[in-house]
Amino acid sequence: MTRPRIVETDGGIVGEVTVAQYDEMQRTLRDRGWIETRALLDAGIDRGLALELGPGPGYLGLEWLRRTRETRLVGLDISADMLARARRNAETYGLTDRVEYRLGDGSRLPFEDRSFDAVFTNGSLHEWAKPQETFAELGRVLRPGGRFLVSDLRRDMAAPVRWFLWLMTRPTAIRPGLLSSIGAAYTPTEVAALLAETPLARARVASNPVGLTISGTLPADAAG
Repeated sequence: MTRPRIVETDGGIVGEVTVAQYDEMQRTLRDRGWIETRALLDAGIDRGLALELGPGPGYLGLEWLRRTRETRLVGLDISADMLARARRNAETYGLTDRVEYRLGDGSRLPFEDRSFDAVFTNGSLHEWAKPQETFAELGRVLRPGGRFLVSDLRRDMAAPVRWFLWLMTRPTAIRPGLLSSIGAAYTPTEVAALLAETPLARARVASNPVGLTISGTLPADAAG
């Protein structure tokens, strides 16, 4: 039986120590080839101007920029501390001319309608305070025919998978946060229900033992 969802936080990751620990974890995932860059490219997200919601330290979007050409990125995060780290990492990548980081809330995106060719996010869905409003906002700022990909953990993962993730998580100080994130994550069925009344209602919801992915193309007739 799947445990009830326990809300984690809607304020993002803050504090110098916690941000540094999270950055170390994400950097390790990058170095192991375990972040979602390949999934973005496989979903056809490989051109134009993209919005990354909840970039954290920025590695997913920066790797996407590094592997694409003539692309640009806007990263929006609710945590000023994380944005500072992402800007620092963008300097290390030498990509400051192609990325802009802004402070904001996904349920009230500070962008005009039809502003982006693509939107993506990894690992932020379980923190959204207003998930239906946020999905609607992502649909609003996408151009018709624009592609989207939202990926996250799933709360109903099997116990051995949860144990494996816990063992593999470095630094070990992040492990309690991993467990709380799993507890706040959604199941594929719950996600489908959240999408139903949004412009992304026709999205494909796929799952694997660790997580779930919501992807698709915004229809030309989607309400904005």
